[in-house]
Parts: sequence; C-alpha cells; structure tokens
Amino acid sequence: MKHIAVIGVGYVGLTTAACLAELGHHVVGVDMDEGKISMLRQGRIPFSEPELPELVERNHQAGRLDFTTAYPEAMQQADMVFICVGTPPTPSGHADMSQVEEAARQVALSARHPLIVILKSTTPPGGNAERVAAILASYLPLGINAPLVVNPEFLREGSAVYDTFHPDRAVIGAWDASAAEEVAALYAPLRCPVLLTDPVSAQFTKYASNAFLATKISFINEISRIAERVGANIHAVAQGMGFDDRIGAEFLEAGLGYGGSCFPKDVLALSAIAEQHGYYSQFLHAVMDINAGQRSLTVAKLDEALGGLHGKRICVLGLAFKSHTDDVRESPALSVISMLCQQGAYVQAHDPVAMPTAQKVQPSHDTLEYCPDAYAAALGCHAVLIATNWPEFRSLDWSRIHTSMTGKVVLDGRGLLSPDEIRAMGFEYLAFAN
Repeated sequence: MKHIAVIGVGYVGLTTAACLAELGHHVVGVDMDEGKISMLRQGRIPFSEPELPELVERNHQAGRLDFTTAYPEAMQQADMVFICVGTPPTPSGHADMSQVEEAARQVALSARHPLIVILKSTTPPGGNAERVAAILASYLPLGINAPLVVNPEFLREGSAVYDTFHPDRAVIGAWDASAAEEVAALYAPLRCPVLLTDPVSAQFTKYASNAFLATKISFINEISRIAERVGANIHAVAQGMGFDDRIGAEFLEAGLGYGGSCFPKDVLALSAIAEQHGYYSQFLHAVMDINAGQRSLTVAKLDEALGGLHGKRICVLGLAFKSHTDDVRESPALSVISMLCQQGAYVQAHDPVAMPTAQKVQPSHDTLEYCPDAYAAALGCHAVLIATNWPEFRSLDWSRIHTSMTGKVVLDGRGLLSPDEIRAMGFEYLAFAN
C-alpha cells in the first residue's frame, strides 16, 4: 500500500485517484478549486462519468480517499505524486505547460522526504519532461530526491473506470530505472503489458496513439464521401474492413467526426511539434481538415434536403462529443448548431446528460432552445439530426416523432437507426453514404 497524492482532480486526476484508492492505496487529491473539493468531500463529482461517483463515495467513506486544497497536507505522507493537471492548447496549437510547471513547483516546495513524481498530464516531447525535472530539482529542499516518471493516460471518457482497471498497456518513461520499476508495480494487480522506456518516447506514444485513432475516424469519413458518389453503403464497407484483424472495427464509424478534449488537441499539438522541429506534416493537417469538413458537410446535407435552412426548424439530438459523458469540448454537435443558426435556422436541442455543460458554452438565444426531452426537441421541426451516439435515441418512439414534426427528414449522423425501419415510418432517412 502506498500513500499517493494526485494533483488536479479533473477527469483524469479524479479517475486516477479513485481507482488507486480502490486498489488499496491511501490517496489525497489536490485542487485549488474550493467548490470542487467541497463537492468531492460530500461524495459528489463535478462531471458525468459512469461508475465514478460510486467509486469516489465508497473510498471516501472507507478513509482511503480524501481531498484538499493544500499541497503540504497532501504531501505529508506521500510516497508518490501524480501530476494530472490540464495542458490546454495555445493559439499556436502547442500545449500550455503552465499548470504542469506550477504543480511541479508546489510539489517540490512541499516535499519533506524522498518521493516519486509521476507526470500523467499529456505533455509534448521535446524538452518538457526535462523542464519539469529541472523545476523539481530547483525547488526541492537540499538532500531530497524526487525522480520524474512519465506515465501517460489512455482513458476513454464514458468508460474511464473500466479502462483503468482493464488497461491495454501501461507506458512508463523514466531516467531512473528503480523509480520506473516502482511505478510499474502499481500496475501489477491489473496484469497488463508494461512498456519501460525513456520519457520522450513515453510522451510521444500518447500523441501517436491519439493521432492514429483520429486518423481512423477521418479515414472512414473520407472513404464515406467517395462511397456516397459510387453508391456504396459505408456501414457495410466499414464492417467488411473491420473483420480484418490488421484493421479492426473500432473507430470506423462514418459521421460528424471526432471531438472531445484529447483528439483535437493532441493532433493539433503533434502537428505543431513537427513544425517546431522543421517538419510540416501534410498527413496530420489532412486528418484535421477532413474532420472539420464533416461538420460543414452535415450542414450542407440538411440544406440540400430542406431546400435551404433559413427559417427552418432543426431538432439536434445530442450535445456531448460522445455518449456517456457530459463533455462538450470540441463537440461536433455544438459546431453544427452554430453553423445552422448562422444560416438562419432555428435549433431545438436535447441531450440526456450534457445540457447544463452545453448551456454554459453556448447559451440559449433567439434561434437556439434547449428542450427537456427528445420529443419536445422534435416538435414542429423540419428535420432531426442525431449528433451524438446515445443509445437512448435508438429506442425513441419514432412514430410519435414523425407525427409531431412539420417535415420528415432524419439525418442520422452517428449510424444509430435502421434505415429500413425509419423509411417505413415515412421519414426521409439520410446518413453518410448509407
């Protein structure tokens, strides 16, 4: 059993803290947001993630998980410290390292005995790990050693707890071999492959992994545009491709494209890293361009189907960038809603979980209304757009929706519905090369 401090209790940090506590460690989460800490101490979490609320409450009640705004309190007994703060993109596309650097500074200032500092925040290769290590060395009290280990996360929002307990691999980058082995021991109960490497390679593995997954999404969307022109069914094509073990079925769903806090940021950052080192990646820029184009293509499909968007009423089902989360960062749905409103359409939107977060980013206005359920959102609309892959949308009473609508267009942006069944109800079913 280890005493562990986790700096930053956002999506990655809180999941990490709760799961480490569940494995039997004593964990203290640190965050400067007093409201967030108060909420967590009451057993409530500030975002939506399946299984995580129960995990936080159970381990808090058991005394294995606590929260504070004070670094010295968290560091008092800590053998290990995980840095899990954000690295948002700057206007140039590079990762903003200021939160990581400040966390490292505060960790060093609060250290009173040797410990291991584990960098789980997504940080670009090319000197950043060295910079964090230098900050630790500069501020640590004389005689205290705190080796740095890079241990990127590979969590999927909506299944983060499952992913933590069933990882495909653990990637551990360190200059200190004994520190790397101690971090690797944390993963022993999970029985996953462990890659021990250098910090730069560990950092780069995270970026390369996300860029590859984003590429699969943009690839199938590019193929869907060609398939539409030749009359092929993209879902059948993707299924046929996915049977090949060399390709795999995941991330081959044609639709509105990727969003969220990782893929857009990391692909952009990787292209910026390349340019910083004198290389322009046409490939990565193509991945981003195709993804952005899917949103414009969605609007164009609705415009064509309705004979223009001005004055039309559009129901948008789904606001989160994916199902089982309330995260609307870089959400394709919000981008499409903005485009629809700019072209004179009225939007009635609904999401089972993400409406409060969406309204903070994109408040309701004269041409955007957030509705309490899918049926209210569809009432009087000329078209329905499924923008998020919530399973609940598949089981809606579509006959009731058909009766309540002014028009009959359904654009299934996530491939959730049966085209034959929807058309049999009298809808005009649209998708991406379906």
